Amino acid sequence: MYAIVETGGKQYQVEEGRYVDIEKLEGDVDAKVTFDNIVMIVNGKKSKVGQPYVSGASVEGKILKQDKAKKIIVFKQRPKKGYRKKQGHRQEFTRVMISKIRTSAKKSAKEETTETAE
Repeated sequence: MYAIVETGGKQYQVEEGRYVDIEKLEGDVDAKVTFDNIVMIVNGKKSKVGQPYVSGASVEGKILKQDKAKKIIVFKQRPKKGYRKKQGHRQEFTRVMISKIRTSAKKSAKEETTETAE
């Protein structure tokens, strides 16, 4: 089972037990995060597609680290004009370990009765 999550203006495919590098989020290491903008959940024949988001679905995770990506070099040059410009950039990202994909926020009546019986 996997889900498509929208955060930071981009969409990411996430699975339980795997990590994903996303646009920088506010929060400390080991803080829990919840994504509510779920575009699609794929679970065999029980797949759900949102319009634009799947209602009641959420993805929970834990921040593993806040870091910067490898440096990229932006080099501009105009031939025969003597114009050269070199610039570097390191994009910040957050590594999140996905712990749970919830398909709906509400519990079914069957789950509620088993919890109250215990």
